[in-house]
Amino acid sequence: MNIRGVIFDKDGTLFDFQSTWGIWTAQILVRIAGSDGVLLGQLARALGYDTEARRVQPGSVIVAGTPMEIAAVIHGYMPAMSQTQIFDWLNKEAETAPQVLVTDLHRLTAELRRINLGLCVMTNDAENPARAHLASVEALDLFDFVIGSDSGFGAKPDAAPLLALADKMDIPAAACVMVGDSTHDLRAGRAAGMRVVAVLTGLAEVAELAPLADAVLPDVSYLPAWISAQNS
Repeated sequence: MNIRGVIFDKDGTLFDFQSTWGIWTAQILVRIAGSDGVLLGQLARALGYDTEARRVQPGSVIVAGTPMEIAAVIHGYMPAMSQTQIFDWLNKEAETAPQVLVTDLHRLTAELRRINLGLCVMTNDAENPARAHLASVEALDLFDFVIGSDSGFGAKPDAAPLLALADKMDIPAAACVMVGDSTHDLRAGRAAGMRVVAVLTGLAEVAELAPLADAVLPDVSYLPAWISAQNS
């Protein structure tokens, strides 16, 4: 079956992960811990963040976790705030996180539209920050639908949010491809009966992604050529 729809992950796929969330996490840690170096170090370890390198580490909850899961970790160090309050605060802070694109999304989506593909984004981030991030680079209108982990369809690695997007596009799941940088993305796509493509602009490496993927690409700019080859 030819590919007719593409569902993109956001962070680490459309946006470079460390350039965005490495900087953001450092800012969040300082806002929580202030001058308390011990608290900052404890929270950094809990979140999987290397304060010296200023980099999120592989396996961190920040990589593929939902904002509520991140809030649950932080709540252990901020008991004066409820988990829901921390969740709301994180989402507000995330809306202004610096965004560094992996490639020119206008050019990429134009190439994909030329071969008549539906285009969506499904992120384990919350929907409002996701929309804000895409809007900040004038890319929100390039996609048919954008949903997050709080949009009512669940979160990856569950298949449900991907199946919901296939339904919204009116395209069979088997005619869609899920593109992402983490094993959560690939497992969700496979569970949904989609083809799955991994990209290397997140934290996971080839050895981790290749066993789960139909293809591993350097970044999403290589996707139009790969889809054209599959459909030929």
